[in-house]
Amino acid sequence: MISCTVRYEIDPDQLDAFEIYAKAWIHLMTKLGGTHHGYHLPYEGPNDIAYCHFSFPSLADYEAYRAKMWDDPDCLRAYAHAERTKCIRRYDRSFTRPLMDGSTLDELNL
Repeated sequence: MISCTVRYEIDPDQLDAFEIYAKAWIHLMTKLGGTHHGYHLPYEGPNDIAYCHFSFPSLADYEAYRAKMWDDPDCLRAYAHAERTKCIRRYDRSFTRPLMDGSTLDELNL
């Protein structure tokens, strides 16, 4: 499994527009085969930073999703919304391999 974290720099005056965009992508990601772990919107601290996290079984599955989304009219509508409202100033993606299972200290020989 791979996970992607997207760090967004958003326009704080367009937070409502960004939330609409985020809700759409939670649905779209699931529709296109990913597992969305939610968006994390500004609350305390910087008012222009948001995050989202999602996973795919493999990098190949993620790349297939990226190809499909450019042909999906709903994905294009979501992108058009972000462009029209200018709610996103910039974003960066990071890919990680999640570690989901813990172990006792004895199991780890600590």
